[in-house]
Amino acid sequence: MKGGGKRTGRVGEALRSELASEIRALNDPRVVGVIVSRVEIDPDLSHAKIYVRHDLGASDPAARREILRGLGAASGRLRRTIAGNLSLRSMPELHFFYDEALDEQRRIEEILNEIKNEEGQKAPGGSGTPTS
Repeated sequence: MKGGGKRTGRVGEALRSELASEIRALNDPRVVGVIVSRVEIDPDLSHAKIYVRHDLGASDPAARREILRGLGAASGRLRRTIAGNLSLRSMPELHFFYDEALDEQRRIEEILNEIKNEEGQKAPGGSGTPTS
């Protein structure tokens, strides 16, 4: 299906933008500060994977579950509202996931900083093992 990738990309970006706006408008404390980081849509536009994160980072698994519960509870309302705003023949089903990519990036940066600090604490020309 040629051009399907461009179409799903356009629909995904429009959906991401609409979701970001509509989630901010929800009166649910569980979703305050939620950011829609990316959207992946099936080629047939029947399902959308919505990846979200918290603007302050939700490292606590329980907090992440609450965010996803809040979004799950609002998914029908979000779907109806957004369907009215977008010109689509059918609105994809929304499936929410917590986007852990930023948290993983932070963990990697912390590990690299620890390694750098450990190397910086070694005495120059120290008593390391000789290299042959």
